[in-house]
Amino acid sequence: MGGLRLMAVHAHPDDESSKGAATMARYAAEGHEVLVVTLTGGERGDILNPAMDVPGIADRMEEVRREEMARAAKILGVEQTWLGFVDSGLPQGDPLPPLPEGCFALVPLEESTEALVRVIRDFRPHVITTYDENGGYPHPDHIRCHEVSMAAYEAAADPQRFPDAGDPWEVLKVYYSHGFIRKRLVLFQEEYERRGEEFPMADWLKKWKTEQGDLMARVTTQITCGEYFPQRDDALRAHATQIDPNGSFFAVPLEIQQKIWPTEEYELAKTRVSTAIPEDDLFAGIDTGEDK
Repeated sequence: MGGLRLMAVHAHPDDESSKGAATMARYAAEGHEVLVVTLTGGERGDILNPAMDVPGIADRMEEVRREEMARAAKILGVEQTWLGFVDSGLPQGDPLPPLPEGCFALVPLEESTEALVRVIRDFRPHVITTYDENGGYPHPDHIRCHEVSMAAYEAAADPQRFPDAGDPWEVLKVYYSHGFIRKRLVLFQEEYERRGEEFPMADWLKKWKTEQGDLMARVTTQITCGEYFPQRDDALRAHATQIDPNGSFFAVPLEIQQKIWPTEEYELAKTRVSTAIPEDDLFAGIDTGEDK
């Protein structure tokens, strides 16, 4: 099966490599068209990799992050475009300070929705992936990403909305990407215990608030993509300002991940086609013969 189109909508450069990257790499390798839409430039991102905290990086963060994004997209084998909004930053403090003027999270929803509708009507995706109502985590840009994605899903199909933004297009399915699955880490820990080895993410797992539940209860769709975990990790490393190669993303060896949990998880949020849950394909239920 080939020739279908997948659009992944993300808040910042590097989000595409930490959320659903192996899925995208798999579909691209199978001949589908995959487009990452990056809503902001990540201008207000901190330098999270000590090796990159050197002169000449922080003062040209936007340019550096564009270069990193280009490398990551090439590694994953996907196309990528920028929506052009400005990173809101992650506010810190109690009480939280106001968001900076003109940032993405403060742009009127109608304006950012129209910008995304233009890209949808041009690329004509069959499926969109985005974040849930909590943004995956409560960054203002991630929450806005959810709001914009869902608004654009509806508006892109409506000929009365944004008539100058291209011909209407019906996206057939929208998924939320769920990367923070507690059960996944629990199974990794059990594998380490079986081997008689210390689990490198034990402290992280202890801090997980079990009363929040496990997002696995929301998952409808699991994509087998362990073969593409090396590309995922290489794409993450391409975002060198944001990803510490010695950090927790790489704590569990690939062979354990591929053996114990070789999938990425999604929640079917909207659909215009019939499909049976659980799914193992984001394009499940979509007629490959339709002229779309």
